[in-house]
Amino acid sequence: MISKSPFLVTRQISPKLSLLLRQGYWAADCNKIFGKIPTQTPYLSHSVVEFATFNRLSLCRVSGFACFEIPCPCRYHLPMERRSGVHSMSSLSRNRGGSRHGGGRGQRSSSGSVDERINSLGRLLTKILRHMASELNLNIRRDGYVKVNDLLQLNITTHAKVPLKSHTLDEIKEAVRKDSKQRFNLIEENGMFLIRANQGHSIESLSSDSLLRPILSAADAPVCVHGTYKQNLELILQSGLKRMQRLHVHFANCLPTDGEVISGFRSSVNILIFLDVGKALEDGMKMYISSNNVILTEGFDGVVPVKYFQKIETWPGRQVVPF
Repeated sequence: MISKSPFLVTRQISPKLSLLLRQGYWAADCNKIFGKIPTQTPYLSHSVVEFATFNRLSLCRVSGFACFEIPCPCRYHLPMERRSGVHSMSSLSRNRGGSRHGGGRGQRSSSGSVDERINSLGRLLTKILRHMASELNLNIRRDGYVKVNDLLQLNITTHAKVPLKSHTLDEIKEAVRKDSKQRFNLIEENGMFLIRANQGHSIESLSSDSLLRPILSAADAPVCVHGTYKQNLELILQSGLKRMQRLHVHFANCLPTDGEVISGFRSSVNILIFLDVGKALEDGMKMYISSNNVILTEGFDGVVPVKYFQKIETWPGRQVVPF
């Protein structure tokens, strides 16, 4: 059993779960982290909150460099020093036998494996292309593309402590190929390679019409579902789905099956909100689909009102939630 204390009681924990926790994951009701510590705030400087599940137990961790100025509600981990100040946390990865645990993306290795080098590159590319291109003075087009050569000139270091300048075009191609959620699109124009994040942006200079493909009828999106958590539902029913700091509210175009990676929401969600696409389109809501099949909308003034919710279900039990 997981102890609700600053440290994890390690008795009666399977070796597999113990491995996950040693690799940087915290266990317990980890979904609370979104209510306490948003990923894009001064509390988490250049960090990413990642989730995994183990026998339906929610796990989370922060990768990147984190500066905790308030207590993290999820910090129930194997006995080690209390984490505070600026520190780095390694990414979850393949174990020595090569199998994946909890959907992680890289191998923890003090010497820095090839996997960790590539996966850390992918995480940094995601951050830059979704959120940081403007502040790094990159020339980003309205459709989200930037020149790979410009990226490789940036004076910035990945989580694996590899300078971006030391990476190559081939390594960027490998990071794009290995990304399980197909977050990137890499193209060649006039002998020059360009890359973009397919969705998840917060950069306001981008154009939805240039970046995405419009959805013109309900037939284009027979399933449109937003994944969230029970503790968020009351607020959502009061004020609708908000895009927050991003350009769009995100929806998936299908439901996850066991072990399947779904772009559009996290594997740890326990509430599904289905959108009435036909009604939304009739009322003038603009809807789009990304290259990796995430359904996106700006809603009305950044909000998808509750009246467009078709139904709400628990996940994975799929019990109808009245609203």
